[in-house]
Amino acid sequence: MKVLMFGWEFPPHITGGLGTASYGMTKGLLKQGVEVLFVVPKAYGDEDQRAIRLINASDVLVNVEDTEFIELAKNLTYMEVGSNLVPYLDPEEFKKFTNETKLEKHLRKKSIFSRKYEFSGKYGKNLLEEVSRYALVGAAIAKEYDFDVIHAHDWLAYYAGVAAKKASGKPLVVHMHATEFDRSGENINTIVYDIERNGMMAADKVMAVSNLTRNIVINKYGIPPENVVTVHNAIEPVDNPDVLQVKKVVKEKVVTFLGRITFQKGPEYFVEAAHKVLQKDRNVRFVMAGSGDLMNKMIRRAAQLKITDRFHFTGFLKGSSVDRMFALSDVFVMPSVSEPFGLVPLEAMRTNVPVIVSKQSGVAEVLKHAVKVDFWDVNAMADAIYGLLHYKALSDMFIKYGKTEVDNLKWENAAKKILDVYKSVVIGK
Repeated sequence: MKVLMFGWEFPPHITGGLGTASYGMTKGLLKQGVEVLFVVPKAYGDEDQRAIRLINASDVLVNVEDTEFIELAKNLTYMEVGSNLVPYLDPEEFKKFTNETKLEKHLRKKSIFSRKYEFSGKYGKNLLEEVSRYALVGAAIAKEYDFDVIHAHDWLAYYAGVAAKKASGKPLVVHMHATEFDRSGENINTIVYDIERNGMMAADKVMAVSNLTRNIVINKYGIPPENVVTVHNAIEPVDNPDVLQVKKVVKEKVVTFLGRITFQKGPEYFVEAAHKVLQKDRNVRFVMAGSGDLMNKMIRRAAQLKITDRFHFTGFLKGSSVDRMFALSDVFVMPSVSEPFGLVPLEAMRTNVPVIVSKQSGVAEVLKHAVKVDFWDVNAMADAIYGLLHYKALSDMFIKYGKTEVDNLKWENAAKKILDVYKSVVIGK
């Protein structure tokens, strides 16, 4: 079977779990005999293409005189990007992105309809325009290549998937990795919500990364339950086992938060729990690894609580730096407010780190050997951290059985379920 897959990022150029999941998924599909044509807005040339054939959307020419192109273009609208669409920028960066002249806006919109378009592949001021152009490219690619099914990851790629379906008549599967309700709570961006809903309504099947996400898709978006399938994410083995031998350079215990410092990830609850633990034991260091729009607020809060001598901000980490950070950690905490799945706890567990996850996460559905707390229960979170740091038998148990558990969460198993979804929509056609 051959799949035309639309994503927004692919390792090593990633900003979160979407690119990592796409990489593991395509490797798993290759073992099932599936050939994947993977489209990204911008390719850099150093991507691992052993499991895929990578298509750079920036290289794709669009026939602007084609009647289907003209009809598709009429249905696309270009709107300003609100601040909650750019979760990876700090306030200073966002101000820089949003300050542009009317002439610049006119020139950008004009370039959308050119034969060739250079995508940034980022999450900046042009985001919705790039999403729209990506749809035009999706239709062009669908006419050029041979494939059996279309697979689009998250809202950024949904319109490209829908356009490819219209151009080819092939079935569409959309993958919901995170909903707008996860990112923004109830204060959703209606533009993104509409893109998500329209994409899922147009799809032959929707794959959700957890039952938590599946319920949101059904109840918040009105997608028929029979059209929504849960396929839990998985994890790749450690690429470099030597990283597990990294020696700690501090004598204190280390507790780590790793992820985007945004509303969805609940960083403020980690800071408050750290304060409670440090009131009982000053021989602990807390690390917040990541970047995001709440980073400055978290720095200020740590200063207010007078814990900055025991609290460290590393900035964004990726690749082997993530495994090295875990190798230095004694406990990992994921206090997410709403986490569709959550790959990071699995990355911690595979490097022998006991984990604490919020009950409001999809990964809590598949893990037995992890401490689970409500994201808002700072006292329970602090108790769990303290217990794992001070009771060796407890920590050793979670490390031993957690490592075994996560080693069995293989992408090849998830890929078998994905292949079943492909077959169901192809046969249905």
